[in-house]
Amino acid sequence: MRLLIISDFTEQFPYRLLRGIMAWSRRSEQPWVVCKMPPSYKREIGIKGVVRWAKDWRANVVIGQFDPEDDVSLFRKNGIVAIAQDYITQFDDIPNITAEYELTGRIAAHQLTGRCYRNYGFFGYEGVCWSDGRLKGFKDTLEADFGVTEVHVFNDRQLSSLWSYNIAELRQWILSLPKPIGIFACDDNQAQILLETCQASGVNVPLDVAIIGVDNDEVTCNLTAPALSSIDMDIEKAGYETAQMAERMVSDPSYKGEDIVIRIIAAVSRGSTGIMATKDPIVAEAMRYIYQNRARKILVSDVVKQVPVSRRLLEQRFKDATGASIYTVISNLRMDYFAQQLVSSSDTVSEIAARMDEPDTKSISRRFQALKGCTPTEYRKRELRKLGV
Repeated sequence: MRLLIISDFTEQFPYRLLRGIMAWSRRSEQPWVVCKMPPSYKREIGIKGVVRWAKDWRANVVIGQFDPEDDVSLFRKNGIVAIAQDYITQFDDIPNITAEYELTGRIAAHQLTGRCYRNYGFFGYEGVCWSDGRLKGFKDTLEADFGVTEVHVFNDRQLSSLWSYNIAELRQWILSLPKPIGIFACDDNQAQILLETCQASGVNVPLDVAIIGVDNDEVTCNLTAPALSSIDMDIEKAGYETAQMAERMVSDPSYKGEDIVIRIIAAVSRGSTGIMATKDPIVAEAMRYIYQNRARKILVSDVVKQVPVSRRLLEQRFKDATGASIYTVISNLRMDYFAQQLVSSSDTVSEIAARMDEPDTKSISRRFQALKGCTPTEYRKRELRKLGV
């Protein structure tokens, strides 16, 4: 089998898809050979040029990001199986690699409402099927389940600027938003852009703006500070199913195939949604202090000194606003910071612990394991493996 894949290889999505395809190829009786083509070259030579190129290369299968005006029927007419990766719109005459877009929006809504946010936003693209579907699921869920009728939306960019943005317009939008606010970004790339623009604008993530993306791109999510929360999709399994279907379509020309739906695995919480939102100004000030000092050892008494109320009253207001004690929030945020350092730093566990005013490495390791379900060393190995390191 000879596969031509046309996708944006600056992202992890096509690589995860390819991992699934290669997993099938190891089980297949036919060896698979893959050639990668960037979408920019497809636009340069046009869809007819792609068909000619695929024929010359003797491709059996083409998987690609196709534009709505592309005549994808040309592939079948030339004996080539074509499968569309959802890009702008879906196709009727060839199978699509798609996803549960509205359900993804629903999960994002529940993640942010679970953090007690009262203001909500969406950052995406108008007229792009995967972005529009996620926005619809997000808005519908907020209204139906939580009575939220206003969602602040920034999605008026054109398709030609899909992977770029006007920083001045985006900064103006961010500064105009009511805060604290939880924002759902249509994918991890846009979540990263949003987070970076917040930081450049003096807006704190997650104190002022919480952000959650989609795809759980391990590289993108862990290269930011704080790390990005995201909704993980089973892209590898979709690649496996796509390859399996493609072989059947090649061997049986009467079989037209069917859409491959990428299923949702889980929402992955990281630092960008790392605290609870609250309208209580006293609790908000306490939360801000805890978050900003999570890298050093602080006590509940230190937090109490930052606000003009007694410890007993602060404990009660904190519990009412967040559902957790001050001590629990301090501990959880410190463990999240510790986890981030394990991935972003090559320092030993004891060196990281010492920087965090934790001279007893065994103690912090036990607390970490109780919260994360594995030792710091196991966590580091697992996360670095995901990053391909």
